Amino acid sequence: MSQSTEVAVLGGGCFWCVEAVFKDLRGVVSVLPGYAGGHVDNPTYEQVCNKDTGHIEVARVEFDPAELSFSDLLRVFFATHDPTTPGRQGNDVGPQYESAIFWQDETQRDQAQAIIDEVNAARIYDAPIVTKLLPPAHFWQAEDYHRDYFALHPDQGYCQFVIAPKVAKFRKQFHDRLSR
Repeated sequence: MSQSTEVAVLGGGCFWCVEAVFKDLRGVVSVLPGYAGGHVDNPTYEQVCNKDTGHIEVARVEFDPAELSFSDLLRVFFATHDPTTPGRQGNDVGPQYESAIFWQDETQRDQAQAIIDEVNAARIYDAPIVTKLLPPAHFWQAEDYHRDYFALHPDQGYCQFVIAPKVAKFRKQFHDRLSR
């Protein structure tokens, strides 16, 4: 990471969805799927799916704050997943699918809380935000086959029925912020 970029670590359900959305956002330098917050070193996907590692599926988003503020990145985050259901995103159920922000410093923590307050006040959702604000945690990169999953497997069922609609919603709502 260079001096001019920042990192956000976000859990918004399946990391394939989070990666697919943020890869298209102008100001994002890179997105990596992985795991954070648990007690198992170098976890595998299978271990995390067993629901006993404490890890959350996350995306590590490196971004240029001169082009994209952390607050605007979080506005996209909250618009592209359901932050009101603990341990669940659609049919994906389990502690690894928590909505979470692993803040990297006190400024990010404060900005994240401000955006949560903003989204709650706007009554965008019928229920309050349950997104966990968690301290920095070691990021464990997911296995290579998870990287660019949506781009590499657009015809796969999960990609067509879960990821594609999220990406389409993002592209429609944030068309002015697309990288391409």
